[in-house]
Amino acid sequence: MDNIAQIIGTSTVQAFQELRANKLRTFLSLLGITIGIFCIIAVLTVLDSLKNNIQKDMATLGSDVLYVGRWPWMDDGGEYKWWEYWRRPGMTPQEVRAIETQVPDAAMATLCLNTRDLTVKYDDAELTSVPGYAVMSNFDKLQNIEIDKGRYLSPAELDAGSNTVVLGDGTSSSLFPGAINPLGKSINFLGRRFVVVGVMKKVGENMAGFDFDNSIIYPYYAAAALLEVRSLNYDPMLAVKAAKNKDITEVKYEVEGVLRRMRKVKPGQPDDFAINQLSQVSQRIEMFFGTVDIIGWVIGGFSLIVGAFGIANIMFVTVKERTKIIGLKKAIGAKRSSILLEFLLEAVVLCLLGGAVGIVIVLLLSVVLTYGLDFQVTLSFANFFIGIFVSIFVGVLSGVLPARTASRLDPVVAIRTN
Repeated sequence: MDNIAQIIGTSTVQAFQELRANKLRTFLSLLGITIGIFCIIAVLTVLDSLKNNIQKDMATLGSDVLYVGRWPWMDDGGEYKWWEYWRRPGMTPQEVRAIETQVPDAAMATLCLNTRDLTVKYDDAELTSVPGYAVMSNFDKLQNIEIDKGRYLSPAELDAGSNTVVLGDGTSSSLFPGAINPLGKSINFLGRRFVVVGVMKKVGENMAGFDFDNSIIYPYYAAAALLEVRSLNYDPMLAVKAAKNKDITEVKYEVEGVLRRMRKVKPGQPDDFAINQLSQVSQRIEMFFGTVDIIGWVIGGFSLIVGAFGIANIMFVTVKERTKIIGLKKAIGAKRSSILLEFLLEAVVLCLLGGAVGIVIVLLLSVVLTYGLDFQVTLSFANFFIGIFVSIFVGVLSGVLPARTASRLDPVVAIRTN
């Protein structure tokens, strides 16, 4: 045991001596290992981070919510027939009421009309291309909207279509910079004045496509009084949340049945609406993640192969440079296994150094992404263990032939070598 520990210590010291003595050669050889480990760990880390962020979004939005509109989020494997989807009738408040009364497994339903590209004004400040969400009751519950200042739209304001509005964090900051309090102020859009009653917390864009930070929320009936909401230019989206402990698939069938009856769709005819779920998006993303994962391993694998040849080259050169020393060690009783282990461990240490640099680069990039670009990076010890394991594996593969060559040297011939 003490002998193995001594060999490990000696191999580690010699690996660092090799690094100091031949900086450029060792650096170029370790570069392949560093790039390979970086590619593998970076891909795994990014995928884990994306998965966790998506799971957080789904937890916030709810995997038990159906989104019904003209457009399916995903194709069925064939052609995406946009010309047919575009002609479908939009969702209506009457259909919301029908679902609330005729679908017993639904906890609540609401309607949201995205009035895109609004021009919003306050005094001399003007914002263009602002998303406006004209909504009915329960929308805040289905999307878990949190208010930072003031309050959300009241049920009475939503049902009456009053001229009140809630601003996103970014919209509020742009219209009311500095210490200006937006509450109670009147802003103009769609040719009318709306009173600001609240400001939402900053949340970022979610999986359902809502960009609340840069938008405004106001009553659906206010939009219906000012816009031709039944025209093909608008696509109201109906959202349905399943009741607690109810199967979302059963709710989907019930909603489909109610809408088909409301729209008088004959048996055998296809639906003239699309029922979407966040699980559809997550499934496609999982497939995409699988592909990216494979690509990352392939790129990392090629880099590791190049790095392994570089490490093997270093070790063969090292064996040649230390031939006389190897001969002396064997002459005074060093076993083959000790020589083999010494060079094998030196190769492993060199690969671990390259892998450690790759892991450090991933850590530095994770800090930049988390604090610089506001992308929450998930660091996993499992991924780092994979990086260390792969480094050791590559070290063993690249060092086994040079180590075997060193262990089989004839001591007499080795001592006489110049």
